[in-house]
Amino acid sequence: MENTESNRPLPSGCQLCRSRMRSVFSHLHAADLQLLDSCRQEKEYKAGELIFKEGSYPKGLYCVGKGKIKVTHEEELGFQQILHLAGEGDVMGYRAILAEDTFSCSATALENSRICFIPRSSLYTLLETNARLALRLAQLLAGELKKAELKITDHTHRPVKSRIALGIEWLSDRYGMEGNAIKASLKRSDLAHLAGTTRETATRILYDLQAEGIIQLEGRRISIVDKQKLHQLTSFSR
Repeated sequence: MENTESNRPLPSGCQLCRSRMRSVFSHLHAADLQLLDSCRQEKEYKAGELIFKEGSYPKGLYCVGKGKIKVTHEEELGFQQILHLAGEGDVMGYRAILAEDTFSCSATALENSRICFIPRSSLYTLLETNARLALRLAQLLAGELKKAELKITDHTHRPVKSRIALGIEWLSDRYGMEGNAIKASLKRSDLAHLAGTTRETATRILYDLQAEGIIQLEGRRISIVDKQKLHQLTSFSR
């Protein structure tokens, strides 16, 4: 079931929120921040919990305060494709709101996460009075469209092993490292969906990369042993 939003406020408010400073709301002035504080609702999501569902109508915008979120699309025969992995400061649901359309994807927490929900009417009020925010959302939308186009072209030509390596490298860049370990633990199926392949193929390639001394597996954790060799794999496009 899709989760409903609770109205428990953030202790620090938008003014002091570190995640906001990484988001499209980073430039807002005090009056706009007061509007956000007065309307936003905070919700805690457990790992595996649905935030919003593909095909449902958006009631507002979601801003990630803490945690990691997978944004997915259900393809034919039930195959799931991970379109994006969201983290602190990322916003979700704006495309459907701006297009006045249903969600074209679903969002699910990968780990325990905290998300602020901003009602659609409040977002419209901000957009009507803040041209810079409207421009930043438009730029964000254009950037995601470009990434989607490049991903379609790239997946057409890139071997699966290279796509897996690219996914590992992207995760390390996106979420950072603790020593050699990536600060994100994904299920094998999630990594497969990120690379556009099956769980069985992704698992086999991961063990191949481990045997080649490129990565080290420990449960869901992936450590990068040889960054140079991993990067060389991502360079292969044919």
